[in-house]
Parts: sequence; structure tokens; C-alpha cells
Amino acid sequence: MEKAKKILYIAQELEPYVSEGELSTMFRNLIPAVQETGREARTFTPKWGSINERRNMLHEVIRLSGANLIIDGSDHQLIIKVASIPAAHMQVYFIDNDDFMRGKLILRDKDGKFYRDNVERSMFFCRGTIETMKKLRWTPEIVHCTGWMGALAPYLLKMAYYDEPCFRESQIIFTPCTTPALDQPMPRNLKNIVAYREACLEALAPLGKLETLDDMNRIGMFMADGIVLTSENERFLRMAKEMGKPVVVIDKEDLAKNPTEIYDNLWDEAVRKRPKKEEEDDDFIF
Repeated sequence: MEKAKKILYIAQELEPYVSEGELSTMFRNLIPAVQETGREARTFTPKWGSINERRNMLHEVIRLSGANLIIDGSDHQLIIKVASIPAAHMQVYFIDNDDFMRGKLILRDKDGKFYRDNVERSMFFCRGTIETMKKLRWTPEIVHCTGWMGALAPYLLKMAYYDEPCFRESQIIFTPCTTPALDQPMPRNLKNIVAYREACLEALAPLGKLETLDDMNRIGMFMADGIVLTSENERFLRMAKEMGKPVVVIDKEDLAKNPTEIYDNLWDEAVRKRPKKEEEDDDFIF
């Protein structure tokens, strides 16, 4: 069976636009390496307020912008921008919005205080990416989501967009964020924030109480088909095992030799674990 050829990255952070997080460098190196193997990749990341549009030559894509996304009863306009990393032959789409992104840093403000709307920002980013992909009519076989900012994407794809043609056959992979400390209390209106179509907080009941922003990692892992870790993190390895999720740990040294191995290994694991009835289905794709 042929392995997946199209991969969508929903990235919390990415060099050279953001260089302070553990995910930034890893995925800046991984995505171009994957493309060099002949696989197609599209990458979405938040347009954080720290990203200089002029220096990085971002420009708005008018035909993709303008939609209003309703989150907890409030409208928020979706703005799509794009830029390129010439050295990597890589195009990046940015999710922007005046309420959630304009002038704001990633997690905390300049005084070190958490932004109160961090969960809303995640919901907007994930929904904005998915809605834009629908417009582009690009069908990824793998969707790789990263960080607390991308953690609601697996939840939305499995609960709200499960029957959309471009995602119907997609396998969802999640990489949690280990830094910085995500000890911000969850908002009291969490139930309203994450409600969309059939997606609802009740679907996350097996996780127990969701207390802090760190629990966004648990949501992403719980809803994903497989987990990719950037290091041997005992806590996340234990969580993945308890959830019965296949795990691949990225080996930084071997990454340049075979960057698609992480996806091939998860693909093989998915084939091994699928029900006997599905083994006879030639249309199965990972």
C-alpha cells in the first residue's frame, strides 16, 4: 500500500518567524526535509504579534480572507496571509485576526501575564485553518498538529469536520508542547468556547476535569490517531500508552536521513491495529 503523499502542518510556531520554542526549529527542519522526499506539504501557523510583516514579506490572500467565525457568540474575522521561506522552498499560511493576534505575543503579554483568551485563540486558529483548507480543496492524508495552540484541531476534525470530503480519510497526528509552563487556569466558559457543530465538551469527559492550559495537550493526544514526540518525555509517553495511542519519538540525528520515517511508522502501526474487516478494504489510506 502506498504511504501518504500530502501532509498538512498546523504548527503553533515555526522558525524563522518564531525561534523561542522547542517546536520551532524541529518543524522548520522537518517540513522542508519531508518535501524533498517528494511529498506535498502545506503549513499553517498563527500570525503572532511579534512577527514583523514587512521584514518577513507577508501579504494578505484576499480570496481566502473575510469569513467570520463565531466563538462563544462573538464574530471574529478571519484574515489569511502568506509568506515564503526561499531557502527551504517553503510557503507558509498565517492565520490572523485583530482580536486574537494583532499586537499580541504567543502566550503572555509583555508583563508576563497570560492572555485571558488563549483557549479562544486556539479555537480560532484551528477553525480558521480547517475552513481555509476547505476553500483550497486540498486533501491531506496526514494532518500533523502541534502545541497547545493546535491542540483543538484533532478535536474539531474528529467531532465537527469528520464528514468533510477533504478530511474524511485524514489521519490525525499530534505533537504536544512541553514548554513553557502551561499553568493558566481553564476559562469558566470553556464549554461555550469549544462548542461547534457536533463538537462539545462532553466528548472530552473521559479526560476528567480540564483544569489548566496544559490539559490542551491531553485533548490533542486524546483525539489524535498517533503521537509524535520531540523527545523521550516520560509523562507524555505514559499518557499515550494509557490512551492506547501509537507513538514515535523524533530522533534529531536520523531526521535528515529519513524524515518521513515518523509517518511511515505510524502508518504501519495503523495498518497493524485496524479491524480485520478493514484489512480487506483496498481503499484504506494513511
